[in-house]
Amino acid sequence: MKRYLWAFFCPLLLLACGGNKTVNTEEPVPADTTVVADSAATDSLEEDILANIPMPKAADELFDDFLYNFAANKKLQMERILFPIKKTNGDKVETVDKAHWKMERYFMRQQYYTLLFDNERHMEVVKDTSINHAVVEMIYFNTGAVIQHIFDRLRGTWMLTSIQTIPISQSTNSSFLTFYHQFASDTEFQTESLNESIQFEGPDPDDDFARMEGEITPDTWEAFAPELPKKMIYNIIYGQPRKEGNRKLFVLRGIANGLELEMTFIRKDGKWKLTKLTT
Repeated sequence: MKRYLWAFFCPLLLLACGGNKTVNTEEPVPADTTVVADSAATDSLEEDILANIPMPKAADELFDDFLYNFAANKKLQMERILFPIKKTNGDKVETVDKAHWKMERYFMRQQYYTLLFDNERHMEVVKDTSINHAVVEMIYFNTGAVIQHIFDRLRGTWMLTSIQTIPISQSTNSSFLTFYHQFASDTEFQTESLNESIQFEGPDPDDDFARMEGEITPDTWEAFAPELPKKMIYNIIYGQPRKEGNRKLFVLRGIANGLELEMTFIRKDGKWKLTKLTT
């Protein structure tokens, strides 16, 4: 049963937004060289174990399943790249052979990853086994660059086929990405970018099996505002990219910690506004 919560209960909602889980959205800094060495040894051990575990054939059906194995298993990764792989950055084109490839773990070292969708229905695309093309994007706001790793399923097998770097201005999500960076970095701009009322849905801190709903207003937003990554985010394009519309879902999902955050934005008169927050 859902409980309805109104603005004067906002301190309780702060607990619902994050619970006891926190996500560090900044790059971790190792404390000392001993920690780095221990981490490297652990990574090496994990790689040795994973290298001896063959990827299930079914993992080639869903791109997400494949990507997890691709990022975790160095041996598999080397087998699933079309070497020498072409890297394009504007007019600059180079190739990287197997001997010079560096293991790419994507967001596996973080506690979370991010995705962009056009609407709730579009989110179901991650379960579509007919998709044969996908792009993993690393979006760097400090340089204004998007590094795209392009994957194609060839004869039933997912392969990394090429890499290209484009400016954010050429991204299919360029308008929203430009907005998002300022929204995540500038608290004043963030407040100005709130809808008059924002729908909220999240877990009930008093009942593990219940959800609660309510509305957030700009004057109570500070109690709800989640910590958002500012320097870079990831995105995965499943299938062919779509033309940017006037609605965008920003999704932040935890890795092995149960965290899920969805923010719905609507573009009104050329300006993006936050209209819904779901945790």
